[in-house]
Amino acid sequence: MWLTRFFRLTLSFSVIASVCQAQLFDRNLIGHRGGVVDSTHTENGLSALREAARRGYWMVELDMRLTKDSVLIAQHDKTLTRFYGQPGTVGQTRWQDMAGLVSNVDQNTPQTLERMLQECQEQNLQVMLDNKIEGLDTLLFARVVALLRQYKLQEKALMIGTDESTPYFTGKVKLSCTRQQLEENMKKPGYRAAHYFLFEGPKTLTQESVQWARRHGIMVVAAINKWAYQRVPDLMEVAKKDIRRLKSYGIQYVQIDSEFDPFFQR
Repeated sequence: MWLTRFFRLTLSFSVIASVCQAQLFDRNLIGHRGGVVDSTHTENGLSALREAARRGYWMVELDMRLTKDSVLIAQHDKTLTRFYGQPGTVGQTRWQDMAGLVSNVDQNTPQTLERMLQECQEQNLQVMLDNKIEGLDTLLFARVVALLRQYKLQEKALMIGTDESTPYFTGKVKLSCTRQQLEENMKKPGYRAAHYFLFEGPKTLTQESVQWARRHGIMVVAAINKWAYQRVPDLMEVAKKDIRRLKSYGIQYVQIDSEFDPFFQR
């Protein structure tokens, strides 16, 4: 009897610790460039992803690139210079020549896309992919879909695609669109609202567009990223007002740079 009580008590403490560990946000947050990216976490790195999971993010955005020897990696920039001090582009570098690099921010090393997807599954995070691979390589993109399926991420996966890759990924992964693109897609044979999501930032996303998307059964994701506030002196104050406005529209899904997550705490 005492042993049963001990296990129940231990389980209760574990649940409480888990709840206390994670931040509780009032929206489903998507961590831009791999999770919580700051002075201690490298973009598209394991530590950034794990910190996003610890805080209670719903999803992370992973940037997708291809090495010279056709290895899919999670990397935003065309080069590895900014974090790893490596010259040359990702497309000109073999995986074996970049795998051992160490970030100047933390101890992160470059990660394959598969390793990051595996970590998403382990950390109970969904995934948004930003496809930075040029052209239409159906065999390569089939690998991406297979990885999403392997790690049980395909059902809720989102993608910021390219014009070239859109025909392949349509119907396999939910694709980002502006309202104008959605209106054009509606005129095409085989259109389905479930194939797309409306994805815009605070400068262009209006309440009317959000209501329009809802009427048409289209998911809405707002983007609150630092690049939208270039040369804005009161960046945080302006972002706070934008976030308050977007919340008033009833938006439930927001891709953010992690500096802005305090504005979403309950």
